[in-house]
Amino acid sequence: MDTNQTANINEQLRDIKPLLEIPDSSYYIYWGLISFAIFLAGAILFFIAKKLWDNRKVNLAKGYLEAIKKIDWIDTKQSAYEATYYARLLATDERRKELFSQLEPMLEQYKYKKEVEAVDQDTRNKFNLYVQVADESV
Repeated sequence: MDTNQTANINEQLRDIKPLLEIPDSSYYIYWGLISFAIFLAGAILFFIAKKLWDNRKVNLAKGYLEAIKKIDWIDTKQSAYEATYYARLLATDERRKELFSQLEPMLEQYKYKKEVEAVDQDTRNKFNLYVQVADESV
């Protein structure tokens, strides 16, 4: 090789620039997308579970309402216990809580005694009012 040719090659090599480092953020993008997908799946599961839980509460309230409507006042003592139990479970809003607080002392006189008389008309009327209000709101 002659010197002219060597100088030409050196000139060509001097024009070649070194490799540039290209910033690679694909690793962070990958884990960001994975995190977002997990968050999104968790949010969807949360709202589905919340919806199912709310439906369950409505179904339970309907069941309690049906049970309170089926109370027969033949066995006064047992009926007073059942009415108190189901009325307490249905007392979730202010109106029903207020009516329950008025109904409960009336039912107390038929509980905790060995012998009880038949339910008086005032207690029956208050109980029927409570059932009517609970029926409208459930």
